[in-house]
Amino acid sequence: MVALVTGFTIAEPAFLSARSAVFILQSVAITGILALGVTATLVVGGFDLSIGAVATSALMLSAYTMVIWDLGAVEAVVFCLAMGALVGLINGLLIVKMKVPDLLATLGMMFLLMGLQRIPTEGNSISTGMSLPDGSSATGVFAPGFLMLGRHRLDFILEDLIPLSVVFLLVIAFLVWGFLELTRHGRIMYAIGSNPNAAALAGINVARYRVLAYVISGTLASFGGILLAARLGRGDVASGNNLLLDAVAAALIGFAVLGAARPNAFGTAIGALFVGILLQGLTMLNAPYYTQDFIKGFVLVVALVFTFALSGRGGRALH
Repeated sequence: MVALVTGFTIAEPAFLSARSAVFILQSVAITGILALGVTATLVVGGFDLSIGAVATSALMLSAYTMVIWDLGAVEAVVFCLAMGALVGLINGLLIVKMKVPDLLATLGMMFLLMGLQRIPTEGNSISTGMSLPDGSSATGVFAPGFLMLGRHRLDFILEDLIPLSVVFLLVIAFLVWGFLELTRHGRIMYAIGSNPNAAALAGINVARYRVLAYVISGTLASFGGILLAARLGRGDVASGNNLLLDAVAAALIGFAVLGAARPNAFGTAIGALFVGILLQGLTMLNAPYYTQDFIKGFVLVVALVFTFALSGRGGRALH
């Protein structure tokens, strides 16, 4: 990270400005929240590929609730969080009860949600005054209180500097870190990820904790979708295309932070910041957009090589 910041600052001095730092934090807020959900599933030895689709579904559902159904911000948030928790519960039950491998279960859920979120509007984005399939026009609007979640900025040194979404990321990261590292339940989840058979023999309800991990992942993903909808002020079906890749990259880069060689909330937050610094620097240097995914993948591979191959800790992370 120091090398990235130094290199980008030399190439573009404006990179080190306060406003540039804010853009970085704002860009990683949603990605970081999704990545923390992925971390919860990695801790129990699973993996959630549906987070991007859950976030986009929450974006569309919140827009549909306010614009089409003409309901308020509270209803939109409650519906979205409930939807995310329900999807996580279904994922967990498919994996635990139906014995479907986690990658296949969450991949299937991803495709299901990607199709489902387009059906009510026939594939169109949702915006105020849009034409509905029956020929009428939508009468609802995005509630100001809802838009504040993604657009409001707090004063810090400079006026309107810190986005509220960044505060949400910091609070959620602290809560997830505290839960996983400091509570009995978090230590049990790590024990399950390390050796589920030994955990079961010790009297731990392995199935319950694995399902809980996916419920956490789905809920956090839906909250990320809420923040994205609040930032955009519209329900855009294509706006969450890169969320999965960026969130997974952040969670996996987190393995390398401080040599942890295991999923952890602190590392995930740093991984999200790492991805944000990388993308902001590339953007300010006018790097072609089509090279950014390649560079992210390259950096991810290098980080994992340093973590596992060079440190010899692969066994600790995988068993």
